[in-house]
Amino acid sequence: MVNQGTLYLSLIVATFAVSWAAVLIKMTDAGPLPTAFYRMGIASLILAIPAIPKVRQTIRILSSRQMALLITSGIVLGLHFAFWVTSLFYTTISNSTILVATQPMFVLVMEAAILKDKIPVRSIMGMAVAVVGMGVISQGDLNLDRKYIIGDLLALVGAFCAGTYLFIGRQLRTKLDNLGYIFPVYTISAVTLLVISLASRENLIEYSTKSWVLFILLALIPTVLGHSLYNWLLKYVPAHKVATTILGEPIGATILAIIFFNQIPGWWTVAGGVLILSGIFIVLLRR
Repeated sequence: MVNQGTLYLSLIVATFAVSWAAVLIKMTDAGPLPTAFYRMGIASLILAIPAIPKVRQTIRILSSRQMALLITSGIVLGLHFAFWVTSLFYTTISNSTILVATQPMFVLVMEAAILKDKIPVRSIMGMAVAVVGMGVISQGDLNLDRKYIIGDLLALVGAFCAGTYLFIGRQLRTKLDNLGYIFPVYTISAVTLLVISLASRENLIEYSTKSWVLFILLALIPTVLGHSLYNWLLKYVPAHKVATTILGEPIGATILAIIFFNQIPGWWTVAGGVLILSGIFIVLLRR
């Protein structure tokens, strides 16, 4: 059994790692779909060799229904990145990361409606506090321009897809080794993004050296490290709790945006960040 200290440390490292995603994406010279494709494609290549024995085991032990869930998980992960990465080109980093962090709400509804799980009152209270925090941050960055509204909606759809991906992962990770789960999911995600990119006639080749380096960093830091840790945690932590810790991503992304883009947050962002962290603490607090 994994001890509590290891679980909490893993949650912190994973949240820090995924916080880099928005900043790295904004630094590339590529469009959103190719950026998302190379992020997942390179991540799959990195994991390929150590994952092959685990994937063989996955194929042997999964039923037809579970295999369908595995494929669905990869597709919705690809759609999550397609919608969320695109949202970053329409709205601000803070708005996009805040709205995509609403995924715990979707996970909570799925767990209660489909699995009939009893969600602890403290978890509901904690997520409510965190959502208020997201609302406070949004209030300080509100913009009713049509372009921003499109970006906000894309981020919300991305949140729904991410919630579905985490919900499915919780069902499969109880049976599968982490590598045996994440490699096929990342690969299916990459194929999904490739199909969407080709259908959209995106340029997939002519990029600067800087963009290729950023693609590799996106694969290594927020994906191989961040998302893989989240998937590992799904075996030991309820999906809605894992999803709730992702609410820390907007805070990390905001700090990195200050460093790299000199985007200084206002008092609304600071106040909302305190509420989000408080909500996360309440959710993770043991009885």
